Amino acid sequence: MTTQQQQRPTTSIGRSTAESIEVCGHDLTRDLMGEVDFAGVLFLLVTQRLPDPGTTRLFNAVLVALADHGLTPSALAARLTYTGAPEAIQGAVSAGLLGGGSVFLGVFEDTGRMLRTITVSPDAQDSDLESIADTLVDDYAKRGKRIPGLGHPVHKTADPRVTRLLEIAEQEKLVGPNTRLMQHVQRAVSRPGHLVPINAGGIGGALLCDLGVDTAALRGVALVSRAAGLVGHLVEETHTPLGRWLWDTAEHNVNYVGSSASLDPRSA
Repeated sequence: MTTQQQQRPTTSIGRSTAESIEVCGHDLTRDLMGEVDFAGVLFLLVTQRLPDPGTTRLFNAVLVALADHGLTPSALAARLTYTGAPEAIQGAVSAGLLGGGSVFLGVFEDTGRMLRTITVSPDAQDSDLESIADTLVDDYAKRGKRIPGLGHPVHKTADPRVTRLLEIAEQEKLVGPNTRLMQHVQRAVSRPGHLVPINAGGIGGALLCDLGVDTAALRGVALVSRAAGLVGHLVEETHTPLGRWLWDTAEHNVNYVGSSASLDPRSA
């Protein structure tokens, strides 16, 4: 092998030849199509391994949990974009996904990054996790940062998706150190009479960390999930449109006040 060949870029994701297609070392048509569900292939793509049955069940549940939960900002952005460009559904789906950040969808990644700042042993005791959680919470408080994965504008005491995901993880014996640590972080933040719930993004990020999903893939998993929900919203938009109504509602209910003093540099 020449030096030039040794230095060529590599990929382990996939390749096509005249006779076959290979994905992560598996023949696409023989080994994957009809044998592995879409979530399993996504897991394969981001971890380079096929999931076992328990992992498949939990990973599917995480994807289902984030697919849709109403007229969220991502759904509204997609519907409004579709109103202006119904000939390009890809643009509307993209518009809905572009808002995946620290408040919506990006919580998967933010939570994972927080948890992975510390390497936690799989057999860590609750007392150890409690101490680590206290340190994490204190650090975020000193830096004036909001702890990702906690709180929800609708589910004030418990997010039903979190309850179900933890139930499935317990059944499949897949509650690992990251998930346990996230639960201790919740306890460290909560006070008597003021419970701060873990949200779906927070528990999803923790569970995916325990499943061995790379931190760089966490937000991407959330986006794949939400894309399914957005397509559903856009199909509905073609039959019972909301986009024009949203536009009209904003136009009729937002008062125009001319220049805003808060935007005037002279008011600083």
